[in-house]
Amino acid sequence: MKIKVAHPLLFSWVFPNTQKSRFSQTTTMLLAEGNQSSGAMFTLLGFSEYADLQVPLFLVFLTIYTITALGNLGMIMIIRINPKLHTPMYFFLSHLSFVDFCYSTTVTPKLLENLVVEDRTISFTGCIMQFFLACICAVAETFMLAVMAYDRYVAVCNPLLYTAVMSQKLCASLVAGPYTWAIISSLTLTYFLLSLSFCGPNIINNFVCEHSVIVSVSCSDPYISQVLCFVIAIFNEVSSLGVILTTYVFIFIAVIKMPSAVGRQKAFSTCASHLTAITVFHGTVLFLYCVPNSKNSWLTVKVGSVFYTVIIPMLNPLIYSFRNRDVKESVQKLMNHSIQLC
Repeated sequence: MKIKVAHPLLFSWVFPNTQKSRFSQTTTMLLAEGNQSSGAMFTLLGFSEYADLQVPLFLVFLTIYTITALGNLGMIMIIRINPKLHTPMYFFLSHLSFVDFCYSTTVTPKLLENLVVEDRTISFTGCIMQFFLACICAVAETFMLAVMAYDRYVAVCNPLLYTAVMSQKLCASLVAGPYTWAIISSLTLTYFLLSLSFCGPNIINNFVCEHSVIVSVSCSDPYISQVLCFVIAIFNEVSSLGVILTTYVFIFIAVIKMPSAVGRQKAFSTCASHLTAITVFHGTVLFLYCVPNSKNSWLTVKVGSVFYTVIIPMLNPLIYSFRNRDVKESVQKLMNHSIQLC
């Protein structure tokens, strides 16, 4: 039985029943030829089957990437230059924007290149590096959203102690945690990918080097790598969602107990942007996990991959800027200042 999941940190191809025979058939060849992985080349098919859409897709993705870069870098700049936004909530938001910018930059430039060139190959080193960096960004974003949920929990449930609880030291630790675990997870998965051999036509039916598609073209037994990816992915998704759901249960109870309707509305408004970002991110991940294992599902997988690697990094700064009064006021002041200078 094969279990397929599109998300790079969610489940891969697990427990394949043909791996033993496949491994035994290729052992002799590998011993004779040696491991050629270091010089292997991969072909990212991307959306090449839609020849007439290459230019329109290039323009669409270029526009999205431009908005993503300007939106996330602009968010970081606004938070840094406005003293009013020097709070734990915006501190975490600036790191979320940084992760989103890095995530999109890791994936989108290669996607754009493959839409305008005939040669869609990527070196073994380039493919592994893309997976390594994308994995760091995806895991970091997963837990950064959980950290932001905890911040909202403290702000709503313990408003009088918020400043004391969310100290600079704690905020720094809460940010360091996702980055540290993301690097450890990515290094571990990458290490086991490097132990695989690639000796055939390494054609990847996607536009990004994900764990599942990399092991699918390997000519050695990827069982350990697949199981490890499965375990890490389960832990990441369950633990992060567990933190988020638990904190919002307490937030909901605290809000319901508030005597003032104005207070309840204000509390809900402070969580609205974060809830929207969580719904978009984890909703996409869970949707892709439910994609059935069929030949026709690859288009859904590609579209879903576009959503969480390209679209979501663009949406997050828009969600927080449109729904957050402080950010909108900061943007307005910055624009007015720029107009006056001109």
